[in-house]
Amino acid sequence: MEIFSNKKLLIFDLDGTLIDSAPDLALSINLMLQDLKKTTYPEDRIRKWVGNGSAMLVKRSLVGKGAVADYEVDITLFERAHKTFLEHYQRNLAQKTCLYPHVLETLKRLQKQGYRLTIITNKPIKFVKPILDKLMLSSLIEYYLGGDSLLEKKPHPLPLLHLCKTLKIDPNDAVMIGDSRNDLLAGSAVPMSTIAVTYGYNQGENLLDYNPTATIDNFADILPLFNR
Repeated sequence: MEIFSNKKLLIFDLDGTLIDSAPDLALSINLMLQDLKKTTYPEDRIRKWVGNGSAMLVKRSLVGKGAVADYEVDITLFERAHKTFLEHYQRNLAQKTCLYPHVLETLKRLQKQGYRLTIITNKPIKFVKPILDKLMLSSLIEYYLGGDSLLEKKPHPLPLLHLCKTLKIDPNDAVMIGDSRNDLLAGSAVPMSTIAVTYGYNQGENLLDYNPTATIDNFADILPLFNR
């Protein structure tokens, strides 16, 4: 059923929306924890901590749980751990990271239909291009921003507004698509239409609480929402 008409710009989150990066993130977290002589964790547990940026992922791994208060993490230990994690991740960006089912063919169809495809992620910008290249997404993505590209990142609306301004697109003609509260809050703050992806990294939250315009359980389900 078509919901969106006359849209021009699609803004995708990356981790948990287009790609499943949890295996390589978990590997890098455990390598970091080994360096610090800390307890390591199974991938399934680390997967539940992914989705709010590298800093939060490292804090959760140091404490060993999903909800972390600032006072629980020693700042000196965190800074060392974060630096070590980023070094390991740089070397393991796309070992086991993969596209979710139907992402490549769906993006190709959307591009062929004339939609402009972009990415806004909270992942550090230096990691984005190597992953896009490895997974053959670079030719499909017109523009992307990382979590450190601007002074603010999602859930702040600045990255979405900056992207729209750069590409000379009215926010009313754009849609934010993502798997977490950060994506949906950023989109509603602009405001622009949003699509919630249910299969990604949402820490068990009910994404309907953030009032997305639409919800999909499979990436290919995005196609019937648009009509060109």
